[in-house]
Amino acid sequence: MPFIPHTEDDVRDMLAAIGAGSIEDLFNEIPSELRVESLAGVPTGMSEQQISRLMMERAEQDGRPLCFMGAGAYEHHIPAAVWEITTRGEFYSAYTPYQAEASQGTLQLIYEYQSMMAQLMAMDVSNASLYDGASALAEAVLMAVRANRKSKSGRVLVPRTVHPNYRSTASTIVRSQGIELVDVPYSPEGGHTPVDGLAPFEGEDITAVVIPQPNFFGVLEEVDQLTDWAHAQGALVIAVVNPVAMALLTPPGQWGERGADIVCGEGQPLGVPLSSGGPYFGFMCCRKDYVRQMPGRIVGRTVDRDGKSGFTLTLQAREQHIRRSKATSNICTNQGLLVTAATIHMALLGAEGLERVAANSHANTRKLVDALTASDYVETLFERPFFHETVLRFKLPLPGILRPLAAHNLLPGYALEDDYPELANTLLVCATETKTDDDIALYADHLARIVEKQTKPGCPVQPKMG
Repeated sequence: MPFIPHTEDDVRDMLAAIGAGSIEDLFNEIPSELRVESLAGVPTGMSEQQISRLMMERAEQDGRPLCFMGAGAYEHHIPAAVWEITTRGEFYSAYTPYQAEASQGTLQLIYEYQSMMAQLMAMDVSNASLYDGASALAEAVLMAVRANRKSKSGRVLVPRTVHPNYRSTASTIVRSQGIELVDVPYSPEGGHTPVDGLAPFEGEDITAVVIPQPNFFGVLEEVDQLTDWAHAQGALVIAVVNPVAMALLTPPGQWGERGADIVCGEGQPLGVPLSSGGPYFGFMCCRKDYVRQMPGRIVGRTVDRDGKSGFTLTLQAREQHIRRSKATSNICTNQGLLVTAATIHMALLGAEGLERVAANSHANTRKLVDALTASDYVETLFERPFFHETVLRFKLPLPGILRPLAAHNLLPGYALEDDYPELANTLLVCATETKTDDDIALYADHLARIVEKQTKPGCPVQPKMG
């Protein structure tokens, strides 16, 4: 964003306008004993040339590794126009529509975002975004408990195939509110949640069932059967989905006979860079029946008395807008700037472009799996279809594989053992449309050399077969 500093004359004019003699006078209400004359350890100011060089050196320390890691955040191509437009002054500093009558452009953009997300998910309505995917799941659980008034248990079935961070975040937020999140095991063969695995809960009072698609292992779940089972038990269905995958797979609104009731997830794949872990944004859609239980903001479209289109905040269910006792949430942060980028991203790609991104990501992941499993010491763990990431099992100790790959400037994947102790020596690998055949070949070649070195006669590393 261009930086236009105030001149000395500008500063004097502004101070004169408010009757202040100096900038220091603006802080004269702060008691002298609370004021600090200098900050120890803070270096002196640097010139533009010096700071530019410093920042380049810091950036180079991160390197530019070849990334085959997903696990909830994905490296997609973002057209240059997306952030060139997003960082224009009209959007960059004017994305919070507290004064609706003065924010028509921002409101229209959010309305377009809502329309795109509702269409992508085949749902009736979308809100104006949430803080991130993990807290969006927590919000969806709270929403389901409010909406399913027939259920009194507050029990929500959460498969272990849901992202571990999402499960942890949701538990932290809802466990003190009398809500029980019940783990559901996955199939060791398929890496999915079979309907048979829900049999112990048959006939019980279940408030909601969470269904990921694809799940954390990249595996496609049996969403139709799971959705119909949940509805047969009187439970609501909360879908946790990858928005890019929804351009290729059946959207949640069409799962089973009635479709999902609430949809949430992480919007990062839609035009938001990885950026050292954030910020990202969460999305949420739902059926019209439950719209008044949805947290956050909803922008509506209407016409004025002259018949011209206008936009307004139709629903504001946060405690800062209404009485605290009537609020649906106090954590439903609207990530407006990132939603701006996502809206521009989806508009530039269109439905066909987003579908191509999804299809190419899947194709590249299949190529990656074929290349890596060409080694006798690597095999796929689960037998079911996957989207753009999957789990590989290594017949050699995994740390001895990861360290040399990292030394070759590769991020080879996400080790699962910390989150799933039963999955020792397994790696969640991912490829998006950004990966080329040469990238995949480079990964496979490095891996082959590492395996060859570690399996030579006399090598202290012994293969772990099985």
